[in-house]
Amino acid sequence: MKALTFKRYGKSPDIGLADIPRPTLKADELLVQVHAAGLNPIDNMIPTGMFKPVLHFQLPATLGSDLAGIVTEVGSSVTRFKPGDAVFASIFDLGTGAIADFAVVPECAAALKPANLSFVQAASIPMVGLTSWQALKERINLHPGQKVFIPAGSGGIGTFAIQLAKHLGAKVGTTTSTGNLELVRALGADEVVDYKTQEFETVLRDYDAVLGTVRGDAIEKSMSILRPGSQIVSLIGPLDAAFARAKRLNVFLTFVFGLMSRKIMRLAKRRSLKYSFLFVHPNGSQLAEIGKLLEAQQIQPVIDRIFPFEEAKDALEYLAQGRSKGKVVIQM
Repeated sequence: MKALTFKRYGKSPDIGLADIPRPTLKADELLVQVHAAGLNPIDNMIPTGMFKPVLHFQLPATLGSDLAGIVTEVGSSVTRFKPGDAVFASIFDLGTGAIADFAVVPECAAALKPANLSFVQAASIPMVGLTSWQALKERINLHPGQKVFIPAGSGGIGTFAIQLAKHLGAKVGTTTSTGNLELVRALGADEVVDYKTQEFETVLRDYDAVLGTVRGDAIEKSMSILRPGSQIVSLIGPLDAAFARAKRLNVFLTFVFGLMSRKIMRLAKRRSLKYSFLFVHPNGSQLAEIGKLLEAQQIQPVIDRIFPFEEAKDALEYLAQGRSKGKVVIQM
């Protein structure tokens, strides 16, 4: 079967389509014929080796985490799915990849595809949906009437997180460029800052939470818009010791991640804020709940471009430009 693989870590990872054996199943797994695979920024980061200490692949490795497709086989202990079922899933951090003709999906990571979504639409959801759910609903415990700042509102995470936050009853502030102001307002954003003409920290006030999605000094700047007792949940780092302990990493990496986050922790404590790093984990039950919101059309997929499988490498390069409105998806 065909798959998009990388052969080594570093500046020359040799990314390209390759013929690899069709995977074999364990008792608790599904074999899914992939109809579409959604891309995420981390797909470009993994081959650089940036996450090598915490994400483990056997090289050459198949890229991609998000997929939608048809179950073709099930393991002996699988009870919730059968061949012919249309499913979607994230297989992030499971050592396998989604940009392939077939992918192995643990039963616990899969959910039935919302009937009203195409495979392309469904494949755009898993990582951004689960990340938003785990950050806003679980970690922050966002309540009606609270205010959450979700920067980069027109991106993959932003377009979903804004809609979920509004579903949870929150007020949403975001940033975007001039050309995307109407898009993020249509998604439900209440306060929109055009970052080309304004600094968000001079405009926004009295927020209860920040979802960190932008690299650089954006998280430090966002502290000034928060009330004491508020939370910052970062998706882009710095990694912290709590994350290392949750991943059961060794003492050295726990120490290193503690050092990496020391400055942001100190600044947060000074302002009576709580900082934490979030690494999304696959969860089929949560994805099924997200699927209900999609079926009820309370959340809409936002897709920027669709690439054919043969142009999967080009799709990654396009995503790396950082200009997409919503998600980039590969269609098999």
